[in-house]
Amino acid sequence: MDIYAMLSAQMEAMKLPLYAVTLTAVDRRDTPLLLMMHWHGFRRATPLRIPGVDIPRRPVPGSATQIDAHWDSFDALDRALLDAAWRLGAWDLERLERRAWWRIGAPASEALAGRRAFGDYADAADAREHVVAQAPDRADLMELAARKGYLRWLFRPRKGGLWSAIDDPDDTVDEAGGRTPPCPVPSRPRAGAKRTVYRLGHIAGIILPDGRRVKNNDTN
Repeated sequence: MDIYAMLSAQMEAMKLPLYAVTLTAVDRRDTPLLLMMHWHGFRRATPLRIPGVDIPRRPVPGSATQIDAHWDSFDALDRALLDAAWRLGAWDLERLERRAWWRIGAPASEALAGRRAFGDYADAADAREHVVAQAPDRADLMELAARKGYLRWLFRPRKGGLWSAIDDPDDTVDEAGGRTPPCPVPSRPRAGAKRTVYRLGHIAGIILPDGRRVKNNDTN
């Protein structure tokens, strides 16, 4: 499963910087996946042009795509996301493991987080402006996740993303903000952890209070 290739194709088509990427999976192997791309950009609400009338721009909604490719382990998903996050220059990759929210005593916040993980904004007044979905099984997947639990991965790309414009030092990325594969960070097995963070970027040295960077081997 080449998540990086899917993201690259979408970025090329949209011509917009990415703010974040998420992938959500029901806690059951070999089920369809939901890949969501959160764009940073504004476009006119309508192509209609009226002389003398300034039609305001609105945020570009996110894109949700269903992936029906076969996968046999959560480790395989970890490695696919690590590869994409590494090549797109993300500082880290977060993996969340969430329980089913259809249970007695579950707080409303868990149900809301679960719906958002599957791109459901039906409760929002401007629901259509949040996500444009090409995921025919999204409702069924969300219902299954409500009973079985789910996992969600998140990273913020530097290459082709909003974060390329931020002066955040990282000695592992190239001039374009990406990295050369393979990703050297190994995947970690699930061990009941609710949140796992894979650190991908690092700084070879220290940053002084005045903003200057000093490498570890710099004696001056």
